[in-house]
Amino acid sequence: MYAVFRTGGKQYRAAKGDVLRLEKIEAAEGATIEFDEVLLIGEGSDIKVGNPLLSGGLVSGKVLSQGRTKKVNIVKFKRRKNYLRQGSHRQYFTEVEITGISESGAKKAAPKDAAVEKSAAKKAAAKKPAAKKKPAKKAAAKKTSTKKPAAKKAAAKKKASKKTS
Repeated sequence: MYAVFRTGGKQYRAAKGDVLRLEKIEAAEGATIEFDEVLLIGEGSDIKVGNPLLSGGLVSGKVLSQGRTKKVNIVKFKRRKNYLRQGSHRQYFTEVEITGISESGAKKAAPKDAAVEKSAAKKAAAKKPAAKKKPAKKAAAKKTSTKKPAAKKAAAKKKASKKTS
């Protein structure tokens, strides 16, 4: 049996006993974690697909280790432009061993769907106005001069006369 689940903005295909490197998850080594965003569970020709999530689907796993990948060098270069930028990146990951896949269990996304339906009903009720509103008339604005008088220019300096001795 295998499952496709979503975590860290990515989707992963896993079977019981698989070891996966997932995007970093805040969990201690040896802790058990559960992924409830299951998209598909299948075995052979018997496949159950969610819309978008499978109700009651659950994938559980055990955290084996936390780590960082190999260094990836980044080079930005434009010839004849005196432009060179160099950097590097090491992505964090969590290594998880899949311990179980189940189709039954409580679905946490169900309350969201009910809340969405309620909000949609409220919006539909709010869209029906009791009476048509007339467009508001724009008030004519009077133009009043609020300009300040121009500042006086400083008096020109007198030329100093030469003293003859």
